[in-house]
Amino acid sequence: MRLQVRICLVTPPAQKPTKFQLRDFTPQDFETLWKLDQVCFTRGIAYSKPELAHYVNQPRAFTIVAEAEGEIQGFIVIGRDLKQTGRIITIDVHPGSQRTGLGTSLINAAEERLLELKAQCIILEVAVDNLPALAFYKRHGYAVVKTIPRYYMGSLDALRMEKKISG
Repeated sequence: MRLQVRICLVTPPAQKPTKFQLRDFTPQDFETLWKLDQVCFTRGIAYSKPELAHYVNQPRAFTIVAEAEGEIQGFIVIGRDLKQTGRIITIDVHPGSQRTGLGTSLINAAEERLLELKAQCIILEVAVDNLPALAFYKRHGYAVVKTIPRYYMGSLDALRMEKKISG
């Protein structure tokens, strides 16, 4: 199973700011998270149920869920290794909640949790043609460290990005 980090960002009409509540994932959330992933990503990029379950259920992983008015609007899955490195597996934001600051809230919450867990940096991979995601990550202090040829679907290159999160 190849790890494919993605971020779901499209440009919907301007949205009013919404108040989101962030909380930890519960098993009852899984079906909704999987359906949201199918909305956010195309076939071949969206995770299958077994793939998403694998990442969400890793012993050193955590998932933060965002709700507004009782409905899940987004989530972030973070994996960790034994070297104190976090990895963004995916950030999914419902198209109707994009451009509201939800992606920023999710990434900030994940980085704070990783700091509490004594992580030193966070990494991710993003498709070279995903310009909104690249701009999002750069705004949040991530820098490109290398290119990975044919990472997505065996044909699309990815950029590895990294951010130091400890002193």
